[in-house]
Amino acid sequence: MTGWRRFAAIAVLAAGTMLVLGSNPVMAQSRAHVYLFRGLGDVFSRGMDSLADEINKSGVYATTHSHNDWKSIAERIAADYKPGKAGPIILIGHSLGADAVMQMADYLGDKGVPVALVVPFDGTQSFPAPGNVARVVNFTQRDYAFMRSGPGFHGSLDNVDLRSDPSIDHLNIDKSPRLHARVISEVLAVVGGRRIAAPAPAKPGSTRAPAEPGADVRATVAPGEANAKTEKPASPPANPVPAAKPVEDAMKATDTLKPAAVLPAVPQREEQEAPKNSAAPVTPPANPIVAPRPASPLQIPD
Repeated sequence: MTGWRRFAAIAVLAAGTMLVLGSNPVMAQSRAHVYLFRGLGDVFSRGMDSLADEINKSGVYATTHSHNDWKSIAERIAADYKPGKAGPIILIGHSLGADAVMQMADYLGDKGVPVALVVPFDGTQSFPAPGNVARVVNFTQRDYAFMRSGPGFHGSLDNVDLRSDPSIDHLNIDKSPRLHARVISEVLAVVGGRRIAAPAPAKPGSTRAPAEPGADVRATVAPGEANAKTEKPASPPANPVPAAKPVEDAMKATDTLKPAAVLPAVPQREEQEAPKNSAAPVTPPANPIVAPRPASPLQIPD
């Protein structure tokens, strides 16, 4: 009887466990592990702790670590990994922790361990996405920290540029509720096959309203002016005057011009020029004109 009672107790416990797991599809598939890594000194990346709490509340297991521990954790993951039995691996980090998750993903690739999702928050440099990673979502407000496709990478890469958002800087990017919602959406899309709608992060670009169809709009910016203004070119006249031909214009202008006054001709000294391209010397004139000498007042007769 004791053996039957023990068997019945085990059966009831197993049935209860299956019932609990079956009632929560996310938990049934949440053998995934989300690893979150803080930045320098574990001081300025407390947003990773609050994000871990939010992920745990969504039914997915998440833990927070120092960025210095990434290699030892990767070694443990690689030792425990069994193809077909391990859940998805998700890596999230801020600052030096963002650098750490990219390095950790590459290291796990060398060990033959796939990584489902990597989310760097404002890393300090650009890294290539390794081929064992399925998806990278990179939040950055630096122009030099965009991630790029590495050798063998065939996943999806999304660099979320936050430079145009004045409310985001390096010290608070890891605490943004908007970005937390986006991360939880990405995590649940991997683990549970469902996504939570989240506001899209601000993107750089013009805030100018689109022009009306067919309108010729030109942007002009005055010195020191922040926003561009739009101006429409002046409309052409209703009955435009056709342009005259240049030759006809010159002839008409010659016919219509009249001299304002007739001035007496000024006598000029005639000079005989040598014919062009001729070697013959120039013959002086027969009666050369001599310029009169100025008369002295003493020589004028009384």
